[in-house]
Amino acid sequence: MPRVLSLAAAAALLLGTAACGSSDSLEGQASDGGSGSADKGSVVVGGQDFTESQIMAAIYQKLLENEGYSVQTKLVTTRDVYLPELSKGSVDIVPDYLAGLTDFLNADANGPDAPLVSSNDADKTLAALEPLAKAKGISILPPSDATDQNAFFVTKEFAEKNDLTTLSDFAALGTPIKLGAPPDCEGRPDCEGGLTKTYGFTITSIVPLDFASAQVKDAVKSGEVQMGETGTTDGTLADLGLVLLEDDKGIQPAQNLTPAVNADFLSQNPDLQDVFNTLSSTLTTEDLAAMNVQVDLERKKPEDVAQQYLSDKGLL
Repeated sequence: MPRVLSLAAAAALLLGTAACGSSDSLEGQASDGGSGSADKGSVVVGGQDFTESQIMAAIYQKLLENEGYSVQTKLVTTRDVYLPELSKGSVDIVPDYLAGLTDFLNADANGPDAPLVSSNDADKTLAALEPLAKAKGISILPPSDATDQNAFFVTKEFAEKNDLTTLSDFAALGTPIKLGAPPDCEGRPDCEGGLTKTYGFTITSIVPLDFASAQVKDAVKSGEVQMGETGTTDGTLADLGLVLLEDDKGIQPAQNLTPAVNADFLSQNPDLQDVFNTLSSTLTTEDLAAMNVQVDLERKKPEDVAQQYLSDKGLL
């Protein structure tokens, strides 16, 4: 799932989604929180290094500093780097995506060909995740309603001309299409596999274009491809004359933003559960999209966007 989001210019979004392999190291990736009190000790916030995750890490940092912890952030590219560190306690807490985390731990425990245990049902996916995480020494706090799933877009002009609002509407046209998406889209149930088997699209080719990139958006606008892949929190589409089509048959698994915490750290700092539960109960998908736009289009710093969000929501 939402592999690692490849962010280009104004279109950097995550995906949430499941990360591909990497040999990146957490060493040398740390960023000091700076202003927090060290009265309660130190905390390391981990995660992936793309816009949305940068913002969420900054939000976590500021909440922790507000509680009296000294904070470092260590952002890398993929789950296979930071999850082992979270498991052994070198990282204490990460913002992650429900189905992506579930599928990663399931594959780690049961092999890469293990049947998927995530679905578009957040409660069922959480139930599948919890024992997998517990076996790795990781506690999962309640997910937020905010979600960043993979999604597919077309031009607004094409959607209006053909009265399209859903993927089913588009598939019903019966027109063969080219799809702009990363190469690993082929066969995936949340990408080419689901589009063809569940929706009935005829996809003549997958044009290899990075997820949510400026290139895939240009390709859709120019007609090189008829549909492209991005994330549901991509706030750049409207200004480009592009629109998302609703995944009305639910091929995308639940990618709710979910705090994952080292179990020993949480047992030693139980007060943090209420802090992050309050955040999760406040955060929405619209909030994520708005904050992404502020960083990607308005060129604000993630830490400034995080500070403003928390202040506006009365969380600091």
